[in-house]
Amino acid sequence: MTTIDRNLQRVHERIAQACAAAGRPPGSVALLAVSKTFGAEAVHAAALAGQRAFGENYIQEAVEKMAALRALAPALALQWHCIGPIQSNKTRLVAEHFDWAQTVDRLKIAQRLSEQRPAHLPPLMVCIQVNVDGGATKSGVGPHDAAVLAEAVARLPRLVLRGVMSIPDDAPTFEAQRALHERAAAVFHHIKAQGFEGLGQFDTLSMGMTGDLEAAVAAGSTMVRVGSGVFGARQYAARC
Repeated sequence: MTTIDRNLQRVHERIAQACAAAGRPPGSVALLAVSKTFGAEAVHAAALAGQRAFGENYIQEAVEKMAALRALAPALALQWHCIGPIQSNKTRLVAEHFDWAQTVDRLKIAQRLSEQRPAHLPPLMVCIQVNVDGGATKSGVGPHDAAVLAEAVARLPRLVLRGVMSIPDDAPTFEAQRALHERAAAVFHHIKAQGFEGLGQFDTLSMGMTGDLEAAVAAGSTMVRVGSGVFGARQYAARC
């Protein structure tokens, strides 16, 4: 058993224990392995251990990694989620290469993704990123504006609005972590309650990472994004 095998097993055990503690059914929380800064070989090892969904923050790096993996293991059907900021000049790469875009926080970006999604591909799954901390420098739409953006995104062709995503700041305790995640959960449930057209598959609450996944599951997360818990500590190279 490789290190990544063991790490995946531990993370799945943590998720299962968190579900049990929250009184939630086993298997109600999906794992997204965050593979940013790790090479195609690490992703391949995780895939061989059964992991299929991967999250990437750096779009160009991700596209190159996808190509490397197609050459390395063409039979593996992997699912790719963009979980980093999407600038206007990168929407085409996201639209053409990813299966999910979790960080939509402006209608302009959603419109470009819709226009640039190739017709031969399935619709792009998207989440609205919500800034639950209120920090002016953080990505994400404000909680009070999220429903308006969600309704507009849900109307766009070639996209399917799947849910809400958040990346709150670190909090020192379980209860503080849970309180932050509950803000995102409240936005998710508010949008779902609107029942506007296009919400048929609105089922994803993407929140929680290596350090706070238990609190996120307690708050209702359906997808946790775990990087270092799967692949180990990262070493960041300088980026232009």
